[in-house]
Amino acid sequence: MSILIKTVRISGFRGLKNIEVELEKTTILTGMNNTGKTSFLKALQIALGNRQFISQDDFFIQGSSVNEKIIIDLLIVPTNDNGIRNEDFLENWEVLLTTDRIRHDDTGHAFIPLRTIIIFDSIKNSFKTQQYILQSWSEFKQDETHWFERDNGNKSGFNFDEMPFFYMDAQRDILEDTKLRNSYLGKMLSKIEYSADNIRDIEQQIELLNEKAVSSSDILSTIKTSLKELDTAMDSHSEGIEITPFTKKIRDLSKGLTIYYSDQKEPFSMEYHGMGTRSWSSLLTLKAFIALLSINAEKEQSVFFPILAIEEPEAHLHPNAQKKLYGQIDAIVGQKIISTHSPYIAATAELSQIRSFYKGETVTCGQIDTNILTSEEIRKINRQVINTRGEIFFSKIIIFAEGETEELALPILSQKYFGKSHIEIGIDFVGVGSYKSYLPFLRFVEALKIPWLIFSDAEKNVKKSIREQFFKCASLKSKNETDYIIFLDEGNDFEKQLINDGFSDEIKKSIAYLSKISEQYLKIVENYDDDKLYKTITSNKTQYGPSIAEQIVVSNKDLPPKVIDLFTKISTILKIEVES
Repeated sequence: MSILIKTVRISGFRGLKNIEVELEKTTILTGMNNTGKTSFLKALQIALGNRQFISQDDFFIQGSSVNEKIIIDLLIVPTNDNGIRNEDFLENWEVLLTTDRIRHDDTGHAFIPLRTIIIFDSIKNSFKTQQYILQSWSEFKQDETHWFERDNGNKSGFNFDEMPFFYMDAQRDILEDTKLRNSYLGKMLSKIEYSADNIRDIEQQIELLNEKAVSSSDILSTIKTSLKELDTAMDSHSEGIEITPFTKKIRDLSKGLTIYYSDQKEPFSMEYHGMGTRSWSSLLTLKAFIALLSINAEKEQSVFFPILAIEEPEAHLHPNAQKKLYGQIDAIVGQKIISTHSPYIAATAELSQIRSFYKGETVTCGQIDTNILTSEEIRKINRQVINTRGEIFFSKIIIFAEGETEELALPILSQKYFGKSHIEIGIDFVGVGSYKSYLPFLRFVEALKIPWLIFSDAEKNVKKSIREQFFKCASLKSKNETDYIIFLDEGNDFEKQLINDGFSDEIKKSIAYLSKISEQYLKIVENYDDDKLYKTITSNKTQYGPSIAEQIVVSNKDLPPKVIDLFTKISTILKIEVES
């Protein structure tokens, strides 16, 4: 039986104007760069750990105005070992947290609402921290009043050694850890203890090793003999000169610590290994450090609940290693919050553990509520979306289409329209495989608050199916489908639409170009009617789709009208100005 930071609210910190994030026992933060994932972890550090890094640049800036305060609220609840909420705190946690901090909601469930406020003192040119216990945990927004505008409650500091906060950034390196006394490895090495008998035995063995090493070396023996002349030069009565290739005292053993990792049969010092191995090793020393603290807490019969914030555990690691490391982190005692750009880590996690940060006008956080989904619906999201399209966790906008032609052609056409690649803009074009397969994708992007559009064929049965899937998604029931779906002209698929839009010449050139006897073949293709063109290009969509798009790009024609409609919507959503 334990506890959990269930909810975090942040106002006025860096790029986080006003955000609420629900946490699990292990939580995965996904999203593009600069969406606020690191800022979220740093806000936790302010509320639970070190605040020395705070500067004026950490206060939210909008236009010419700067927030006067940084406010961070934490909701702590009692849970069982699986992270499921309990009604009351266990007695040992209640003693630590104290009953004057514990509140109860209308259903009788206990919770502790903590608030941290950082204010800049312009007179002292420093930052003042104030901590409070709130009277209640209010709605995020109620009657046009935000959570941070309500009463602060009672001023009361909170800093519990039994709830230590650990932050590990993306620049970790085991070699640096061995040199720093304040690293997790350095702290462990400084705590090494031996019994008096063990110290005596080990130091005697070291002495014998040193004597053997010196006597077996002509160079070391000669140096020792020469240095004995110091006695006559200094007129002293010392006990003589010692040369110790191995450290003499056991207390100095850790100063020369070297970590070796064996590659097959040959051991190599860690400095000869790549950053992946060194980064992974650094994370595992944190795991070892927390394990030692947990053992000590058990010996003292004390409660212990660490909170870990880890940036980019995937740094420098190949996909299989990333998945393995995620499992190792997930197994650490306490609560873990992991920011990542790895689709492999995101795919390894449970759907309920994922939080998607998205930066539009403000930063928002989305999550998938698996409680409202059936096991089959969850399976489809995992199988059809995450396992095959993990990159869409990190999209700025996603364009869904049924067929391969659109998925291959639209990125080429978007380059012409926007003047830069779709990757640079943050657009992902995703073929869902079938007009019946949109629903898992819609549930995924809607829950994670990632903007999206559908670019669809317009056969009668296709339009009917897509509309049904649209309104099956709970969050879309009150929305207007025309804001999200661009249907081609009635009855058309993408290939037929291109022919109707007057791109027959470009299609013919593409067919001729791909024939390998283009000049001779072009004369034949010139006589193709629309039906023949359509049958030819639909016979191999993956081949003709990008080729036709390239022919359209090099022509002097405008892009197809429906494609322009799509790109115009993208421009509006992403606030991109496109040169006419």
